[in-house]
Amino acid sequence: MRMRGNAGKTIFLAGVLTLCFFFTLSVCLSVLVQTAVDTQSITVVLDAGHGGVDGGVTGVNTGVKESEINLAVVKKLQVKLEAAGINVVLTRKTDAGLYGLAVKGFKKRDMQKRREIIERASPAAVVSVHQNSYPRSARRGAQLFYRADSAEGQTLANNIQAQLNDMPECVKKSTPLAGDYYILNCTEYTSVICECGFLSSAADEALLVTDDYREKLADAIYRGILAYLSSAASNR
Repeated sequence: MRMRGNAGKTIFLAGVLTLCFFFTLSVCLSVLVQTAVDTQSITVVLDAGHGGVDGGVTGVNTGVKESEINLAVVKKLQVKLEAAGINVVLTRKTDAGLYGLAVKGFKKRDMQKRREIIERASPAAVVSVHQNSYPRSARRGAQLFYRADSAEGQTLANNIQAQLNDMPECVKKSTPLAGDYYILNCTEYTSVICECGFLSSAADEALLVTDDYREKLADAIYRGILAYLSSAASNR
C-alpha cells in the first residue's frame, strides 16, 4: 500500500533516523573499543607453530603442511592487529624453523627460541596458531587451549573461541580446554593455543587451504584478541 502526504514522509524520515542511529552507535562502539586498546602500550606475540623440517601435521588430501597454514593465518592476523595500533611480535616470520641447524635437539632449541622471543617482548597476550589432527576423520572445528592455572589465559581463550564459534562455517561450537603444552607453560604471560581446524578432516582441509577462509579465521581471532584486550584495559 502506498503512503501519501505527511504520514509517508514521517515514516520515511523515521526510518532514515533509525538507520543513522544504529550506524552511529556501531561507529561509537568501535571507537570506544579501539580507544580502550590504543591508550595502552600493548604488544601481542603471534606464534606460527612448527616450521622448517618440522612441518607439523599434513592435509589428508592435499598434503598441505600445517606450518604453511599457521604462518599464513598469523601474517593476516598481524596486519589486522597492527592496523588497530597494536604492536605485534612474530616468533616465526618465514617458512624456516628457529632451531639453526637441523641436527639432534632441534625441536628443543626451536621451542626455547620461541620462549626467548616471548620473554623479550613482555606481551599482553600470546596466541600460538596451529592445525589439528585426529584418527577419526569426522572430527572437525577450531579449538582453543589455555594453561589450567591461568584465569587470564582462559578468558583470552573464551573470547577467541566465541568468535570462531560464530563463524558461518562452524559445524560444532567448542569450549576452550586446559592444556599442558610447552608454549603455554614456558612463561607467565597470558597464552593460548588456537587449533584452527583438523587437517585429518577432508572438509576442514578444503576450507583451510583457501585464502578466503584463512582471512576469516584471522578476522575471528583478531576480534577475540581485541575483545580480551579491551576488557583487560577497562578492568585496570
